[in-house]
Amino acid sequence: MFYQFLQADSSGGGLASFLPLILIILVMYLFFFRPQMKKQKEEGKFREEVKKGNRVVLTSGIHGKVLEVGNTHLIIEAENSRLKVEKSAVSKELSAQYTTK
Repeated sequence: MFYQFLQADSSGGGLASFLPLILIILVMYLFFFRPQMKKQKEEGKFREEVKKGNRVVLTSGIHGKVLEVGNTHLIIEAENSRLKVEKSAVSKELSAQYTTK
């Protein structure tokens, strides 16, 4: 009976059996979720800082110049036409590439 008790303790028990699962969750948070949250925060900040006169690229690939800025929308000029678009349609990555060229 005492021998069986010792075997049960040496098999790992409670926390040790969950350690691999905890490590996997920690790695996923550090390498997947945290960078994605940081990227979303940066993109949101970029969209809030868009001003009249900035050149932007929309996620659909349309290039244009900002004419008006509203709370949730922008009016841009692209090829002699005006478009009213949501701020969420502005792509930070493409706009950054567009302005550096």
